[in-house]
Amino acid sequence: MPGLLSPLTRAVTYTRWLHLVVGAIVPIVCAMVYPGLVKPTPGDWALIAVLPVPLVLAAAMVPSMRRAEGLQARLMLFPGPHARVRSEEDPRVSAAPSASWSDRARTGAWMVLRMEAGLALGLVSDQLPALSLSLAGAAAGSPGVTDSLLTLPGSHWWYALLVPVPVLVLLAVAAAAGALMAQAARRLLGPSVRERLSELEQRTERLLERNRIAQELHDSLGHALTLAVVQAGAARAAADPEFTGRALEAIEETGRVALEDLEQVLLMLRDTGRPAGPRPALGEADRLLESARSSGARVDAEVTGPLEDVPGPISREGYRMLQESLTNVLRHAGPVDVRVRIAVEQARLRLEVRNQLGGGAAAPAAGAGGGRGLRGIRERAALLGGEARAGQDGGGWLVRVDLPLR
Repeated sequence: MPGLLSPLTRAVTYTRWLHLVVGAIVPIVCAMVYPGLVKPTPGDWALIAVLPVPLVLAAAMVPSMRRAEGLQARLMLFPGPHARVRSEEDPRVSAAPSASWSDRARTGAWMVLRMEAGLALGLVSDQLPALSLSLAGAAAGSPGVTDSLLTLPGSHWWYALLVPVPVLVLLAVAAAAGALMAQAARRLLGPSVRERLSELEQRTERLLERNRIAQELHDSLGHALTLAVVQAGAARAAADPEFTGRALEAIEETGRVALEDLEQVLLMLRDTGRPAGPRPALGEADRLLESARSSGARVDAEVTGPLEDVPGPISREGYRMLQESLTNVLRHAGPVDVRVRIAVEQARLRLEVRNQLGGGAAAPAAGAGGGRGLRGIRERAALLGGEARAGQDGGGWLVRVDLPLR
């Protein structure tokens, strides 16, 4: 029983009722002109329901009508701040203007349905309370005190027991009609195919942006932490104050750069309106090479071609790929011999990082787990239309990246 009566305690039941009854205003106004509201016959009511349909369909052709109907439906047909029981469910009702004839047709169908359902519910809302009053009058000895369509035979005291029945029926009809209209609103005012595609594109862009930010943090902070661990271990093993001083200086510099990268990412996440600082590019590759050298690795670098001619996005992604490659060397092989080659050709950027495998060290995994950095390199290269390969090469490990410049 409480479950059956629960709709009657929800504010949204009554906002739906009001929303439907308001839809009856148009046919009632038209009926005042023709055929009139003085003792209308059933045929007159049928005419009243049909006459305004062309006017409503014409109004539905205006693109902004869909937006107006969608906003009203969101507010009046679904639980929200005005409801005692709130719902976080998305009503899936669009509030955008009509963008196609399909949108206009669905809006027209909704407006006609709302008008006809509102007219019917309005008549029921008028007649059932009138019937309750007639029953109360008949129980008190004065039958027929209202304009109820039902004529009560005689005057009996037990009519008083039936007084609440029409009101309860009215409440049940209003609750059921409101629930059905909410479902109809989802179908007729729901997002169009174009809007769903647009929403899907926006969601994809947000996911790609999150993945990019996660990759930036992985590369920058992973590089800084790896260098700090390697340098701290080397300083402890060397037990040389001069070497320890250089290691601490390198750790400080690496940490400072990582904090700058972290601040840029946080600025993007907070959306403060302040422009994020420039991201590092291949022109700053010497900083990465010096960091690796300060960790004890012997880095031999060869740069050919004009780095300044490399487009900004490719140069920035190339910097991150080089950073991740050097990080993998230090993490998996330690301070070993590394050969770096950066070549800018006519239409390609080629990046190679070749290193020895440290004594007893395993090669970086190309799959799950330890290969997250290598997957990141491949993903960056694929997004730029290039390719990246990594694997054992002779007695060492080679990462080769090939990116188009155009």
